[in-house]
Amino acid sequence: MQPGSVSRRYFCGLAAGLSLPALLPAAPKRPNIVVMMADDMGFSDIGCYGGEIATPNLDRMARRGVRFTQFYNTARCCPTRAALLTGLYAHQAGVGHMVNDRGLPGYRGDLNRSCVTIAEALRPAGYRTLMCGKWHVTPLSDSTHNWPLQRGFDRYYGTLAGAGNYFNPVALIRDNQRIQAEGKDYYYTDALADQAVRYIQEAAARTQPFFLYVAFTSPHWPLHALEADIAKQRGRYRHGWDALREERRRRMIAMNLVDSRWPLTPRDPRVPAWKDEPRKAWQERRMEVYAAQIARMDQAAGRILAALDGSGAGDDTLVLFLADNGGCAEELAGSSKSASIARTTRDGRPVRVGNDPAVMPGGEDTFQSYGAGWANASNTPFRLYKHWVHEGGIATPLIARWPPAIRNPGGLTSQPGHVIDLMATCVDAAGAAYPQTYQGNRITPLEGRSLLPVLRGAERQGHPEIFWEHEGNRAVRQGRWKLVSRHRDQWELYDLEMDRTEMNNLAERQPGKARELMDKYQAWTRRAHVEPWERVRQG
Repeated sequence: MQPGSVSRRYFCGLAAGLSLPALLPAAPKRPNIVVMMADDMGFSDIGCYGGEIATPNLDRMARRGVRFTQFYNTARCCPTRAALLTGLYAHQAGVGHMVNDRGLPGYRGDLNRSCVTIAEALRPAGYRTLMCGKWHVTPLSDSTHNWPLQRGFDRYYGTLAGAGNYFNPVALIRDNQRIQAEGKDYYYTDALADQAVRYIQEAAARTQPFFLYVAFTSPHWPLHALEADIAKQRGRYRHGWDALREERRRRMIAMNLVDSRWPLTPRDPRVPAWKDEPRKAWQERRMEVYAAQIARMDQAAGRILAALDGSGAGDDTLVLFLADNGGCAEELAGSSKSASIARTTRDGRPVRVGNDPAVMPGGEDTFQSYGAGWANASNTPFRLYKHWVHEGGIATPLIARWPPAIRNPGGLTSQPGHVIDLMATCVDAAGAAYPQTYQGNRITPLEGRSLLPVLRGAERQGHPEIFWEHEGNRAVRQGRWKLVSRHRDQWELYDLEMDRTEMNNLAERQPGKARELMDKYQAWTRRAHVEPWERVRQG
């Protein structure tokens, strides 16, 4: 069976004359909904997507659920969060770039009032709405106008900013109050799991269903992990990024996640072959810490899933897990002045900011990233990274678990989807209504389409086209065809069925298709408030 193909039993049933309702299980009414999202994690990092990192809890979730092999985010933290929360393209929600105001409707860096969040859509339907983790859809300031409680959530614990020290996070909030990390053993990923478990236990005492959004910061830089977790990774990466990419690709082919016809993309030309890397010990440590962060996040996800099962709500809960963009190739300079960086540890030691090979990352007094070589491996087998809209920047795992509704547990689907579909899925599952107006404001019509038919083993009516724009990097996908361009580069055309690693540019051989997709993209930019990047940068 090809990756993600619909259950053979489904087609046999149709051939036998069985009706669709007879084939598809009836889903429970008004389920709880839990959305968990990783931050800056590559497509191939977790075990059930071909990675060597031990993620037994997410793997177990996949065995009871469905894995999507062609699901997409927006290539960057803020836009993905805006699109996930609203079911609109990020520019339509006002967050087409980051959380700074560029003075243009699609780039205000702040959720606008022409959109509603999932919480604002589900609360009128009787849902309790809960969130913990990274918000990052409003500027970091004292104004609470777009904090979670002002956008439909009943409870919130987390950070408003895009990154921060895992041992001493900046801009930590409980509901509408700024707080400090507590306890000598504080670690942010664990704290998010603690809070999510408490929310679930409190919700179990109520009769109303709940929506819980858990936005982890793991494994976003800085490379911060517990020593016990790092120790479990020691020695795993001694053979380097070249061997790791080959190893992951072989597993992904065996798991039907990628097609053997798609070649592995070349190593990033900025990155040396592993045999020529002069700082192997430091490089190994970077990846060991990154892997430890993911392993700890998996433990947190396991605690959340166990809390659902322990409360008796496991079968009555739709759980979704995804990532906000591909692996991040950013190198951190010691001169960084970001407001999200704590300059001292909780016991007063200075934080050493920047990728200094003389400093081994992982501890509370370090602030480093893992760089292009390992990000290249995280995004196996695809091209490029976070920021760009080639497949390495936008391809995400998506695991969906909802036992009464899943037709083919442990299966794959290659039906394309986009993070804008999560709002539509939540509204559909909850039996809620997406509003035309909200608090006196006209709401932009929903762009996303529900994924529930896919979970039930059917073909859904997908998007005629899916679009991307970030920092002038742009793309449109129509069925098997994808037109894509890096900022200031020429358009490239790929047949993703034959070449999802984007190695064989067909733009000159298929000029008609390229022109058709260019026209589709331009029409979308006018509808979705997308501007040329040069104009945005001047704002």
